Amino acid sequence: MRGMVVAVTGGTGFIGRHLIQQLCAREAQVRVPCRNPDRALVLKPLGQVGQVTPIETDLGQDEQLARALAGVDAVVNLVGILHERRSGDFQRLHAQLPERIGRLAPAGAKIVQISAIGADPGSRSIYARTKAMGEQGLRQARPDAVILRPSVVFGPEDQFLNRFAAMSATLPFLPAIGGGRTRFQPVYVGDVARATVAALAGPGRPGTTYELGGPEVLSFREILVWLLRVLGRNRRIVNVPFGVAEFLGRILQFLPVPPLTVDQVKQLRSDNVASPDLPGLTELGVPPTPLEIAGPPYLQLFARAQVRTVPTRSS
Repeated sequence: MRGMVVAVTGGTGFIGRHLIQQLCAREAQVRVPCRNPDRALVLKPLGQVGQVTPIETDLGQDEQLARALAGVDAVVNLVGILHERRSGDFQRLHAQLPERIGRLAPAGAKIVQISAIGADPGSRSIYARTKAMGEQGLRQARPDAVILRPSVVFGPEDQFLNRFAAMSATLPFLPAIGGGRTRFQPVYVGDVARATVAALAGPGRPGTTYELGGPEVLSFREILVWLLRVLGRNRRIVNVPFGVAEFLGRILQFLPVPPLTVDQVKQLRSDNVASPDLPGLTELGVPPTPLEIAGPPYLQLFARAQVRTVPTRSS
């Protein structure tokens, strides 16, 4: 990838930092179109001097987006949100942006879209519906685009394990929504980054959709039990029926950073596991990293936290 110019939209996010580090290690030139370039300055040390270039860009404006993508060899779209700050954000960012990137990117540029397992135009979840709409729009604009659908992504700064680890440091229990029966296939963020690189300059096949999952399928409850074991913490796991969780979500979703929304509860009603009918990490040449290997090192921060709660039995 030496000398290859890659634009990474959403590059200031969780996956972006790991991907940009991988691209820099392969001597690519990286552009990061973003509304606030100051937020992207932390990415510059991931490469050599001048290798990472933040570009002030309003991704909602075609003219600015086209200017940021001009002359690139590849585009990776990582833009994704878990909740809306403004009404219509899911539609603008998940459904419309991928099509606009496909339409405005140079004709010969490779395009990789990071979507999500569960993307489905018929889903009750607006997150899943708009992810599917984004895939469809991109496919219409650029049939050769590669789509990667990861399961829940874990790693330093993730919004899954870190959130529940923090809760365990302050609460005497952890909530298992829907009884904790929803199944996940947690995938390590470094593996998602390597899979993206493979889709750009490796065994990835143009026009293919890949579903990325780790080596283990675990229920929500099993993940919570594992997390408490790693943290050395004794907490009760409390079943929260979906109906109760939706009620809580209707209240909590109005917080600036909501810990739970109604749409997230809807997502939890469906398993988040890679389809055996679609290619995945193996086909991209990426050995999946077990949760047991990559999870504990960054979770130790929470294990060392002092907790002033009365230990209770985990159930």
